[in-house]
Formats: sequence, structure tokens, C-alpha cells
Amino acid sequence: MFKKNVGTTDRILRLVLGVVLLGAWYLYPDLGWRNWLLIGIIPLVTGLISSCPLYSIFGWSTCPTRKS
Repeated sequence: MFKKNVGTTDRILRLVLGVVLLGAWYLYPDLGWRNWLLIGIIPLVTGLISSCPLYSIFGWSTCPTRKS
């Protein structure tokens, strides 16, 4: 479906960042700029599917290269 272009370290960082941002959204309901924390959905989803649309556009990949 999607070509994997997110490596293991990148994936872990994305998942942690997504969880932290969404956790902050849940824990701090009185922040005036609280809805900006919903941006955490993006790194969480890209970490879960191991594919980043921006990486695809620019031709980047953090996956290790396979040896022939």
C-alpha cells in the first residue's frame, strides 16, 4: 500500500512525539492553544504506518539500505 520510508529510530521518535503531544492535549484542557497539540496525530500515524508523505515527495528515506 504505502512504501516504507521511515526507519526504526525515526519511527520510534515519531511515535513518542505523537503520544506526548496527544497526551498533553488530553492532560491540559485549559490551554488556550491546546488544539495545536492535535498536530501530534501526524507523527503518530506516520510512525504507525512507517511511511511519510513528505519523505516520498522529496525522495528521502531513513530506512537502511539493503545489501545485495
